[in-house]
Amino acid sequence: MSEYIVSARKYRPMTFDSVVGQSAIATTLKNAIRADKLAHAYLFCGPRGVGKTTCARIFAKTINCLSPSQDGEACGQCESCMAFNEGRSMNIHELDAASNNSVDDIRTLIEQVRIPPQIGKYKVFIIDEVHMLSSSAFNAFLKTLEEPPAHAIFILATTEKHKILPTILSRCQIYDFQRMSVADIVGHLTKVAEKEGYTCEPAALNVIAQKADGGMRDALSIFDQVVSYTGGNITYAQTIENLNVLDYEYYFRLVDFMLEKKISESLLLFNEVLEKGFDGGPFISGLASHLRDLLVSRDAQTTKLLEASDDIRQRYAEQAARCKPQWLYRAIRLCNDCDLGYRTSRNKRLQVELTLIEAAQATDDEPGAGRRPAHRILKPIFSLMAAAATKAETGAASQPGQTASTKQKAADKPQATPTETSPSAPQATQLAAQTVPAGQSTPTSRPHKPIKLAKFGPSIGAHLRNSSSTSQAEASQAKAKAQQAEPSILEKEPFTQADFALQWQAFINTLPREETALAQNMRIINPKVEEGSTEANISVDNEDLAAMLGRIKPQLLTFLHKALKNDLITLSITVADREQLPTRAYNKREQLKYFCQQNPALISLGKLFKLELS
Repeated sequence: MSEYIVSARKYRPMTFDSVVGQSAIATTLKNAIRADKLAHAYLFCGPRGVGKTTCARIFAKTINCLSPSQDGEACGQCESCMAFNEGRSMNIHELDAASNNSVDDIRTLIEQVRIPPQIGKYKVFIIDEVHMLSSSAFNAFLKTLEEPPAHAIFILATTEKHKILPTILSRCQIYDFQRMSVADIVGHLTKVAEKEGYTCEPAALNVIAQKADGGMRDALSIFDQVVSYTGGNITYAQTIENLNVLDYEYYFRLVDFMLEKKISESLLLFNEVLEKGFDGGPFISGLASHLRDLLVSRDAQTTKLLEASDDIRQRYAEQAARCKPQWLYRAIRLCNDCDLGYRTSRNKRLQVELTLIEAAQATDDEPGAGRRPAHRILKPIFSLMAAAATKAETGAASQPGQTASTKQKAADKPQATPTETSPSAPQATQLAAQTVPAGQSTPTSRPHKPIKLAKFGPSIGAHLRNSSSTSQAEASQAKAKAQQAEPSILEKEPFTQADFALQWQAFINTLPREETALAQNMRIINPKVEEGSTEANISVDNEDLAAMLGRIKPQLLTFLHKALKNDLITLSITVADREQLPTRAYNKREQLKYFCQQNPALISLGKLFKLELS
């Protein structure tokens, strides 16, 4: 049986042309070798497994080649190249700074620098994980690194560039290695599979490349693991099963459920994912990535941002065509918020389920689409509740401002058009007495049938729309329409001080974020309602707060009328006198002055013991 060598070592590049994903750095080094313009110190930095040490070895081999090619590559046939390939070259020294990071290790290295090479022109010292050197070792290395012998070249490799002293950085040429793209990794894995005689599905190699997170060494290690599991026939199903990766098929099904408003199916699908052993955190993160891929698949210019095989790209394009951009923005925002709060949430499953429900209920034309909503409102989920809510909304839309019972009562009674709106019930009664004298009827009213006048008027939404109108004619027309609205029956349900206080706090919770200051002030206000009265007395300590309450007074009255089922409620806002306000808290010096006035003996005590106020 031949000795087994892992793919990461067996297929390690031996020339600059075989380096994957670092073409710019390979070209720069080849040009420097061909022009014979070599620096004395290089720093290769970047993530793990992207080719830093590999490029350092190829560079060391090439500069010592006795007969290099015209394009700056080593010949591979001379004595120096053969010694390098067989691992017996005396011109290349590698030092692992993670385990040799003391001053004595650096001094030993400096002693070796003084010895010239026996074969070739240069002695190359490769120091891996150089950021692990101690500060004393760095300082001992500074002078040699700045002015080494002509035959010495240093190549420092690190994954954490920020930990290296600036004095070291200033003495090196710095090369930043980048993460490899999914396409580059898939292409290299395909070549390895062909050389080994394995059969692979492109989707399976794409999963391995994404799992590697830009590192070729990690990708080859995962590739070997999957080969051992599948026996050389690498399929997508076996790959995700071996790597414990959530199948993208779940995300395609989940988005289909959301587009069809199938909330129950979405929750059952999430439960199926949990039963397979997956955690909710990676699931919601993967859903956000899937929605992002759908978003970039909508435009041909951004399709290149989608790192997937061709058949998966086609599926993304088909599903993305059925998704509105506004819905995708809203769903991505919800998933991102869930991902941020997942770790701190005590009920993690509920956190994800609420996100799925909100995403399924999100619409394309709602005001919050694409932005974080000011209020997160969950609509009814189950069919009976949804049917009832739909019926109620339909009735409200047919005639705003009336409930179903009110409309039924209004249908049974004759309709009349009042001459003007009445701000309160007593005024309405007085107006009725003036307008319709006893024993008489108006020309438009039917005889022997009394007409009940009720308090009505434009809603707060209509008030805001009228105030924002720039045309006086439009405002007059809206006011006329409001006056022609059908009157409703007065509601006079009794209520207590506690009921009023409860609904007062409930109204505060409905205020938007822009009214945070007003909400905080309203929480400390205690409205007074006398027993049997419908007038609430609100006392504030300044005129600014009174003006703020006056601004939202129509909205507040509408809310209280509906919540307490009493249309006779009125609000009286007054500013308290300064003398009635509680006095401010005294400081220590004022307290001492007050106590001394009450007891003069304290002054003598302070002088006797030479006391001072701290």
